[in-house]
Amino acid sequence: MTGHFELINDTEAGYRVTLVDDAGNVLAVSERYTTTEAAARGIYTIREIAASGLIDDKRESWPKTKGRAAPV
Repeated sequence: MTGHFELINDTEAGYRVTLVDDAGNVLAVSERYTTTEAAARGIYTIREIAASGLIDDKRESWPKTKGRAAPV
């Protein structure tokens, strides 16, 4: 799957970064950045975390299971 980041103007002021898949669906929207340089640093951080980040399941609706992972 391919995708890309888009730098967009925020509705109030500054910029936001969106992560868009190859079909054009927006998968994520960043916090507001005040400069394009800050947005570029945000993209770098997102890329680093996405490449190595673990999934932390915070759901409370699934019962704890012994020896098995709860369905995702």
